[in-house]
Amino acid sequence: MPPNRALSPRELVYGFTLGTDPQVSPNGERIAYTLITPDEAARPLRQVWTCRVDGTEPHAVTSPEAAASGVRWSPDGDQIAFTSGRDGLWTICVLDADAPGEPRELVSHAHEIGELAWAPHGQTIAYTTLFDPDNPSEEPEPQDAPPRVRVTRRLDYKEDGRGYLGDTRMQVFTVDVTDGTRRRLTSDPLDHDWPQWSPDGRFLGMRVRLQDRAGELLVAVALDSAEVERIGGGEGVTLVHWAWSPDGSHVLIAADPDRSFQPDYFLHSRGSGETKRLTTDHRSAPDAAPPAWLDERRALLHSFIAGASALESIDIVTGEVQLLERGETRNAGLSVDRTGRYVVQTESSLSSIGELRVFDRDESRVKTVTRHNADLLEQAPAAAWERLSVARGELTIDAWLLKPPDFDPVRRYPVVLDVHGGPNGNYGYGFLAHQQCLATNGFLVVFANPRGSTSYGRHFALQVVRDWGGGDYADLLAVLDEVLERPYADTERTGIFGISYGGYMTAWAISQSDRFRAAVCGEPIFDLESDYGTSDIAWKGLQRHGGGPPHLERDWYTDASPSTYAHRIRTPTMIFHGEADHRCPIGQSEQMFVALRQAGCETELVRYPGGSHMFFAQGLPAHRMDFLTRTLAWFKEHLGDPTDSV
Repeated sequence: MPPNRALSPRELVYGFTLGTDPQVSPNGERIAYTLITPDEAARPLRQVWTCRVDGTEPHAVTSPEAAASGVRWSPDGDQIAFTSGRDGLWTICVLDADAPGEPRELVSHAHEIGELAWAPHGQTIAYTTLFDPDNPSEEPEPQDAPPRVRVTRRLDYKEDGRGYLGDTRMQVFTVDVTDGTRRRLTSDPLDHDWPQWSPDGRFLGMRVRLQDRAGELLVAVALDSAEVERIGGGEGVTLVHWAWSPDGSHVLIAADPDRSFQPDYFLHSRGSGETKRLTTDHRSAPDAAPPAWLDERRALLHSFIAGASALESIDIVTGEVQLLERGETRNAGLSVDRTGRYVVQTESSLSSIGELRVFDRDESRVKTVTRHNADLLEQAPAAAWERLSVARGELTIDAWLLKPPDFDPVRRYPVVLDVHGGPNGNYGYGFLAHQQCLATNGFLVVFANPRGSTSYGRHFALQVVRDWGGGDYADLLAVLDEVLERPYADTERTGIFGISYGGYMTAWAISQSDRFRAAVCGEPIFDLESDYGTSDIAWKGLQRHGGGPPHLERDWYTDASPSTYAHRIRTPTMIFHGEADHRCPIGQSEQMFVALRQAGCETELVRYPGGSHMFFAQGLPAHRMDFLTRTLAWFKEHLGDPTDSV
């Protein structure tokens, strides 16, 4: 057999077909999902596909031009609703599940439609879309009109991925499935999302994000009177997900009222109005997918534990959380059939991406039921890997090491340390294009969950507060040193990579040490004080991490900023940034580029027009491929081509 070939940047962007947002039918027999197929000539093609719950009989039920997403079964399983985005309009469409033909269009908007939710009676669908109070009819701007002047008095006037908002906010609408009559249910200039119908269909629950990011509310709106019932949340509270109980008398909520970066579970009684805390310092990090009730007492949760997806159940009487299933994957979504037997999710692992998995609760068995990318990965396998742990005082730091598929322990390989964002994020068993690009092309890639990472409990997550670049930096170096003790790791050829807070840590590391021969720094926080006033969220987050605003905590903002020490950086550094990044604005990279140039350091700034903070994963395919190509080339140039290793 010919030797395996490496995954190229082009294949990592255009070669993988992704099954996303799978939904199991109410009777548990079929799965509907969106299949995303790359297209080098245009945006990726999105089709609705269905298959049996065991993965057999997979087939498309819409054309590639449907630009479909957000598939949802009707309560009786007879119809499938989805959104279609074409020609500047987003439309809700409905198909006959048993004899799909041309979709029936219900309602269209000028802005993207999302979060479809069927009413229990199957006659109405709730959804969300942006609503501009200054343009309620959604008329397009005249082509010759000058851009509108933007005036705001609110701090939350912009958001990464959405741009300038003003008072244009997400609102909840309903549409009649029979005649297409639509109704806007909310109107306050606040984001309303996560709509869920009460089991009796009389109320629509939703999240409300308070102005200036002051907190989040969970409310229920009565469909007949429009009266608003407050369920949970409030100022300073971050909501993660929620779900009605089967009889609608209670609501299960995951929230972080303590600003601990580690949410807990609460149960709200609509009868008494009281909310009971079910967990304290829940170790798992809840996924955004809402819980699925199994019966009147237990609900199913999708969580992350130590970087891996887990299915758990929670007892609403005792608060006991039971682990049902945990593997070496990072999954997305949570769809359960009417009986609670089949749990369907999208699966990602260190070896594959974009497939569907089914957990059969009756048999306690997991099966990957699609093979969309099997042929590609047989020809160009993903990286080999191993998990390792490093003791750091009272803490244990989990880490992973990716190796080339044809790894030979006799050879010596250059090593790249990859740092996750956050700082309260986490790495684990997921398939990430930049890691696979480096590892399958001959580099060792090591990544870890240093203190401050989530999915390890509250104490671990809080370790990074007022200690950016302290204990977490030492944790990362300890992991790197552990890898460099191995004979096949070349101690003279080490690099560092990171995006967002990982970019911060990259800038910090090369300002504190000259041990790295190359760095790729993505969308960093370089100067904390300037980031505070220009980011869409830093004026909130940095107060929590730094103890207050810059004028009260001047020493921390200065001492913890890579900009303070940039004059001593000598590591060749490629900096990249999306020009429309509002999370870590591009000014951070511009400042870093100037500082490194003036310090006499070899550096390069790569800018991606229109790119948001997540452009490297969700942006234009051409930009994503360029980013991977440049990253690989930079490390090859400065660490040496791994294929020349001996």
